[in-house]
Amino acid sequence: MMLAKTSFALLVLAATVLPSARAADPQRIRLTVEREEASGWRAMNPATVFAPNDRLRFQLSTNFAGFLYVMNHGTAGTYELLFPRTDTGSDNRVEIGKEYVVPATEGWFRVGGPPGQDVMYWLVSPVELPRGYQRLPPPPPHDPNLPSSLRPRCDDQVFKARGECIDNSAGVRPVEPGEKLPSNLSGVAGATPRELLFLEEKGGTVLSSKQPLTGPVIYELRLAHH
Repeated sequence: MMLAKTSFALLVLAATVLPSARAADPQRIRLTVEREEASGWRAMNPATVFAPNDRLRFQLSTNFAGFLYVMNHGTAGTYELLFPRTDTGSDNRVEIGKEYVVPATEGWFRVGGPPGQDVMYWLVSPVELPRGYQRLPPPPPHDPNLPSSLRPRCDDQVFKARGECIDNSAGVRPVEPGEKLPSNLSGVAGATPRELLFLEEKGGTVLSSKQPLTGPVIYELRLAHH
């Protein structure tokens, strides 16, 4: 996945719940993957297998306030911190109920790199991260060893029924138990997978916690492409 000349693979959201949000209200994040088509931007199934040079963007909204961080691990194995930085927008604040487009400047990513899945690790925290993580440490070195299981595959039944190439291993999903995280995320205190509800709603995916969050959580969005 590319922004101009770079790949996209990691989106990190560090958030602080405002006092006005009731403690009993679950923290919710709504994420929509959109593809540019001749008629405009269209909301897509996040498990779609995208084609080279497809233009994609992400619509994001939350019911809590926080900050947005973006780091890249492309299918070529390169890690890169994408957001915030000068050329992608320096204001990374997220306000309650406001819709945000990622990326904030160019407005879209172009699909690129070897076939596979761009893995987005989402880290969400209702409490302030440690001081050293207000800006994430430098990304890990180049790592080309993506699992072979991340090769895009179409679900034949869905393809025959609707003509859509859907990879059932892609899309929004929890981090697998024991899964190795990038080194600059694994050091975040308490940043471990927690139980979240993944709800598919028309035009997007909603993630929510059964219980009020007390620390950072991690989940993934895997984008498959040829």
